[in-house]
Amino acid sequence: MDYAAIEKLTERVKQENAFIGRIKAEISKVIIGQESLIEKIIITFISGGHILLEGLPGLAKTLAVRSFARTIGTDFSRIQFTPDLLPADLIGTRIYNPKELDFFTKKGPIFTNLLLADEINRAPAKVQSALLQAMEEKQVTIGDETHILNEPFMVLATENPIEQEGTYPLPEAQLDRFFMKVLVDYPGRDEERQILMRFSDIKVDNISTVMPAGEILSRAAIVDSIFIDGTLIDYIVSITAMTRKPDRKELRKYLDFGASPRASIALMRASKCVAFIKGRGFVTPDDIKEIGADVLRHRLMLSYEAEADGKSADDVVKMIFDSVEVP
Repeated sequence: MDYAAIEKLTERVKQENAFIGRIKAEISKVIIGQESLIEKIIITFISGGHILLEGLPGLAKTLAVRSFARTIGTDFSRIQFTPDLLPADLIGTRIYNPKELDFFTKKGPIFTNLLLADEINRAPAKVQSALLQAMEEKQVTIGDETHILNEPFMVLATENPIEQEGTYPLPEAQLDRFFMKVLVDYPGRDEERQILMRFSDIKVDNISTVMPAGEILSRAAIVDSIFIDGTLIDYIVSITAMTRKPDRKELRKYLDFGASPRASIALMRASKCVAFIKGRGFVTPDDIKEIGADVLRHRLMLSYEAEADGKSADDVVKMIFDSVEVP
């Protein structure tokens, strides 16, 4: 793509990405701070993926999801995952009607546009498998019938990092299905003061629809057309390759398994979304670096040596980026 074409694409991107600022403005009526979280939810939605949110209770994760659902005019369901949850509680079941002498299908809360799976790691393996099928195939099986899920369909799952009693680790295959994993942190001092000052006015009903979900998803074609140079594609491939066969001895001892090709695709698509949000028709190395940890942190399996040395997934991701030459 030549310079003139990139300039033309940039102008189009600037015209088409205005809705993102309006969504942020609407959500800011009830959410103080957490701009990074909102931005990454938008990125995941445009990319047609699912997102895992890790953070302590009370950090407005549920409120952020409900607010986002209102700004795009979609259905929203929340289900609390518990150890006694059954797949039927999530996807639905067949129920016998004695008057009709026949069975009918009662659909579960998964038949929505945005599904908030609260504390996903508290559900047993059977429930997680049912959710995995829905995330991957956008359909579920009830009895012997297959039902297509609503379009769009996005899972926003939360997990608590400190309460591990009674939890079930998420399978690596399921973790890989999440487009990104975002760490939700405490608000700053000034932000928390604003929360207290505006607490009585924080109501989701105050939020208006900015743009229907279908119109937002129509922008995905523009995002896909954003230019990424071949050297940056090689950069992404080198990053994911470094997670599998690192050339640094220190990295090798910290990694048991690396990221799949799905991670490379996600990193490229996410970096294009970052460029789109910033109003550019082309990707830069900084776009890739900015979103890299969110795409990779849950796709790495760290070794016991990493745990013994107090290294987190983010620490290892930083080491990986430091090890790969920037084009």
